[in-house]
Amino acid sequence: MASAAGLSLCGQALVVRGGCRFLAASTASSDDGSIFMYDCSTAEEKAQESKGEDGQPVDRGSDMILASTFSTSGSYFALTDDSKRLILFRTKPWQCLSVRAVVRRCTALTFTASEEQVLVADKSGDVYSFSVREPEGPGRLELGHLSMLLDVAVSPDDRFVLTADRDEKIRVSWAAAPHSIEAFCLGHTEFVSRIFVVPGHPELLLSSSGDGTLRLWEYRSGRQLHCCDLAGLQGPAEPKDHKGLAASRITFWGQESCVAVLCDCVPAVFLFQLDADRRQLLFQQQLSFPQRVWDIVFEDTRGLWVLQDCREAALVLWRPVDGRWQPICESAVSQRLSSHLRGDWAMLEGSVSAEDGFRSLYKATFDNMSSYLKRKEERLQQRLEKKRPRSPPPGHSKRTRPGPAALTC
Repeated sequence: MASAAGLSLCGQALVVRGGCRFLAASTASSDDGSIFMYDCSTAEEKAQESKGEDGQPVDRGSDMILASTFSTSGSYFALTDDSKRLILFRTKPWQCLSVRAVVRRCTALTFTASEEQVLVADKSGDVYSFSVREPEGPGRLELGHLSMLLDVAVSPDDRFVLTADRDEKIRVSWAAAPHSIEAFCLGHTEFVSRIFVVPGHPELLLSSSGDGTLRLWEYRSGRQLHCCDLAGLQGPAEPKDHKGLAASRITFWGQESCVAVLCDCVPAVFLFQLDADRRQLLFQQQLSFPQRVWDIVFEDTRGLWVLQDCREAALVLWRPVDGRWQPICESAVSQRLSSHLRGDWAMLEGSVSAEDGFRSLYKATFDNMSSYLKRKEERLQQRLEKKRPRSPPPGHSKRTRPGPAALTC
């Protein structure tokens, strides 16, 4: 379940999305301040409308952006919206290349490392591929799960497609033959919300789940290397509950080998150090915020960008200072970008009510045993009452029928 407001970044190209619109700008200090904006409500092709029993169209989309991503080089950008469309852009310069219909509403998408295809995961559990070189080409079904897909990723060499679903599974499939499964990464006890192949460490995978854990995998073998319980990292005043700790974003900063995790319903960011040699994650710091955080992303040369529900400073840059992460409030770049967002605050403000996160994906639990045992005890008591002989009430003697002798005088 993608966030309605979010960030995408590649190099110095930054995209902020909210509702049905997105804004693209550069984080370069020498940038002239040019902005590219796009509104999905103006896109051309609409998905074929389904009809109800009365023949009237149903299931109309709202044009809200559900997911977006850059290609590896940043030359392309793609998004999917609530109207079941995949929209492809060229970024140098910005230009819309195509608007194509998808079969189901999408939950995640990614480019292959070769930038030849866009892989789109949808709510029905399928992954479709769309050509980048042929922008008008139709989608092709690649693989399917029996439950809703929540994320999709590819290995850096394009050999494997990794998918995460609602039924706690991470599947590793061969890209050339998706029906051939290399491994499963099993261990989560709730839906898998995010998966992330670690840049610079192509054999490692990070995953998060509704069970409130962040796990490190060697995904080709399906072996779990490390597990962090996010609930145990919260402050003493915060509730120790795994619900709401499903990560909506996992991002990595190669310069410091730092992993940042943003959870669904907690206004905090968890920072870890990845020790690739020892195959473990070391907790560093928790960044707390007074308002909701929509998204985070690392920029290689600067630090951590945070998109938050604050009109005066919607976009804030965080960097490590003397070993502790702190906001750089005087950053000219963040002030310039926040000024653009402040002038178009309706784009972000309109996305707040539409966002429901992962709340509906948790397993529903029912305590049937206690009610069953209570009813069973009542039935046993009723049977005992029926078998027990009835005694006459006190003071009441049994009447006897008079014999023949009693009738003669």
